Amino acid sequence: MKHIISKIAALIMVLVFAMSLAACNGGSSNSSASNANASYADGTYEGRSSDHEADEDGNGSGYGEVTIEIKDNKVTSCTFALYELDGKVKDETYGADLSKENRLKAQKAVQAAEKYASMLVEGGSLDSVDTISGATISYSEFIEAVNDALSKAVE
Repeated sequence: MKHIISKIAALIMVLVFAMSLAACNGGSSNSSASNANASYADGTYEGRSSDHEADEDGNGSGYGEVTIEIKDNKVTSCTFALYELDGKVKDETYGADLSKENRLKAQKAVQAAEKYASMLVEGGSLDSVDTISGATISYSEFIEAVNDALSKAVE
């Protein structure tokens, strides 16, 4: 009897875990790009996120810009760049004047920018772009900038 109860308890735990994983992604979509009915004109489009203010430690202020190319209703290329609020590009020197820990965070965000762009092209929609731990502000800026660009491409 104990054996049966433990099997049932294990099954319930697995079901609860599976349902919680599904709920993490099931609530809302990242973009209108995941709308299978959307139709986009071929061309090159640019998008920009809104300005993001720094957190309590002074990290993360800036915005993101994308350039996407669409061909046959698909994103065929994407570039994403991060900028400081003064318009200076965030590159390999970004965060050089910060503590070692904050510089590593800053560089992780810069490196994530390229990965986000690649994930979009490879996966075909914003739903295929996963958040990279430690680069969630960049992720939000990416999603917002791509949605801005796609809104310009809607036929």
